[in-house]
Amino acid sequence: MSAITTLSLRHPQGDTPIHVGAGALAACRPDLAAWIEGRTVFIVAPARVRELHGEQLEETLAAAAHRHCLEVPDGEEAKELRVAERLWAEMLTSGGKRDSRVIAFGGGSVGDLTGFVAGCFLRGVEFLQVPTTLLAQVDAAVGGKTGINQPAGKNTIGLFHHPWKVVADTELLGTLPAPEIRSGLMEVLKMGILSSPKLFTRLEDGLEDLLAGDPQALAPAVAAAIQGKIDIVERDPTEKGERRLLNLGHTLGHALETALGYRALRHGEAVAYGTLFATRLALRRGQLDPVIADRIGGLIGRFRLPELPAVATRDLIEIMARDKKARESGLSWILPRGLGECEIVADIAESEVLQALEPFLTDPFVG
Repeated sequence: MSAITTLSLRHPQGDTPIHVGAGALAACRPDLAAWIEGRTVFIVAPARVRELHGEQLEETLAAAAHRHCLEVPDGEEAKELRVAERLWAEMLTSGGKRDSRVIAFGGGSVGDLTGFVAGCFLRGVEFLQVPTTLLAQVDAAVGGKTGINQPAGKNTIGLFHHPWKVVADTELLGTLPAPEIRSGLMEVLKMGILSSPKLFTRLEDGLEDLLAGDPQALAPAVAAAIQGKIDIVERDPTEKGERRLLNLGHTLGHALETALGYRALRHGEAVAYGTLFATRLALRRGQLDPVIADRIGGLIGRFRLPELPAVATRDLIEIMARDKKARESGLSWILPRGLGECEIVADIAESEVLQALEPFLTDPFVG
């Protein structure tokens, strides 16, 4: 077992330890066993995750008085109100109490759903995040955001409910298909653009090894991305200001996901296209050095993204207007100014967005 990195996120609800590295789940077993000892425990997980990794929880779960596995769909299908309602009903009929424990065991969608369910159940019960995808480890599991989707937009219903602990075991990533690794690494790249030129350069120099999914190689990149997010979240825990920077690439990215029914692109792939578009906007407005823009576009190009499906420009504009990140004053954009520096820009006219978006949808890597 390699060394485990332990980080800490301070927030209004307390302090969340985050353990990162190959073998982190085994290393945390004594703490986890003490946390669930004598309690009723609900494990929220897709069938496939339990099949692949369920044995790694078995020894820890033996300390529980009662345990119930609550099966949910994988991916965005988990983040529906009907799924949350079913979980609440099952938890009540199984004897769930205010001091029961909930474990999110799966990808980012499972973590978002589980945190939302735990935060609302009996006005809030403790839960543990054990993210099993790279995307969830570097993004969704950290920061306390929870939520479900509505047909009109992604993550439009939710609350802030921080986990008791996050265990980001990179050994769990070994079963992921290559596109899932690529999707997660895009969120790592996002943090490099936002806050760490060193992390961005690490990706440039070692992208192929990281894309191969080696748990030891991924661990330091995961820890660096999480630390960058922690630094921002601690300064703005409820997304009133600076934390909105973490939405780099998500304004258009979420709109693409919604327009395409969450099927044609993985989340990280949609964010990659959204980041390319934000880079193009910044370049067109004279706010970004062309050399840096070329580095960002060149690195994203090496991810070998699936082709951007056809989607109507006007549909995207309408979806973005409904986005949860929008304010009464309009939609803000997160634009890079350099590596390690981004800004929130709120004065971009819809006509300017349209002028840039139409050619972008034809060829995202030109211009």
